[in-house]
Amino acid sequence: MDGILNVLKPSGMTSHDVVSYIRKCTRIKKVGHTGTLDPGATGVLPICIGKATKTVELLSDYDKEYRAELKLGIVTDTQDSFGQILSKRKVNISREMLEKVILNFKGTIEQIPPMYSAIKIKGQKLYELARRGIEIERKPRQVKIYDIKIIDVDLVSNTVLLNIRCSKGTYIRTLCFDIGEKLGCGAYMSFLLRTKSGNFTLEESITIDTIEQYSQANKLNELLVPIDEVFSYFPSIIVNADVEKKVVNGNEIPIDLISGRGALEEGVTYRVYNHQDVFLCLSKVIKKPNKRLFLKLVKSFF
Repeated sequence: MDGILNVLKPSGMTSHDVVSYIRKCTRIKKVGHTGTLDPGATGVLPICIGKATKTVELLSDYDKEYRAELKLGIVTDTQDSFGQILSKRKVNISREMLEKVILNFKGTIEQIPPMYSAIKIKGQKLYELARRGIEIERKPRQVKIYDIKIIDVDLVSNTVLLNIRCSKGTYIRTLCFDIGEKLGCGAYMSFLLRTKSGNFTLEESITIDTIEQYSQANKLNELLVPIDEVFSYFPSIIVNADVEKKVVNGNEIPIDLISGRGALEEGVTYRVYNHQDVFLCLSKVIKKPNKRLFLKLVKSFF
């Protein structure tokens, strides 16, 4: 069983919990997710099974989209609603001020990872240290906020609903905290929904209950997204049997040895298939110093 499940992670389960659950359903050990989602958050969590685990690193690099609620006037130690309240402040802002401050976070920004995160420093996870009351220095990290839009503002309940499109590694909790500090009233993330991860969308995600039903009926294969489908934006080529093994083993192949190749372009990555329509790998056309073009392996899935 090889493929990807677009799972709708429920609130209350960790990303690792979902991976363990899928391992139990499939009886397959090679299962992994493409980007941690906080236990209290819900939304899109692509789960890779079997050979598809080779895509984890590639898919983890994809951009993410979220809907988040910002609660103004309160700061917590976890930067979300599950932590201890550290301070409460008066909220005295206008919508115009709010819009101006929030939009200033669009672009490349620096974030200090929260102590309550799974990042390891010197072999120790930050959240394990935080639970013991230990706080250590963390270096800022650059992330990109491609877009941030205000969906709704309620200055009675002091909540702001945001849509955010960002790069991998972005902590939405920290973004909410930083916005609160910039406003001068403090804030925490009171709700988080991941609506998109790469090509995987909320509308097409599958609930745990549905996965359970298909698993019991031995039809889980019907829910799997084929590995090559997630790379559909790359053009495809077919290679002959005489070079098939060389391509998947990482040998660089002169493109003039690839019959029926079509017009391959330098710098373009291709989905590579054999004549039985089996997806083999991703390969990129490179130019050597002698100016000849070669097909170079990017990732093998065979």
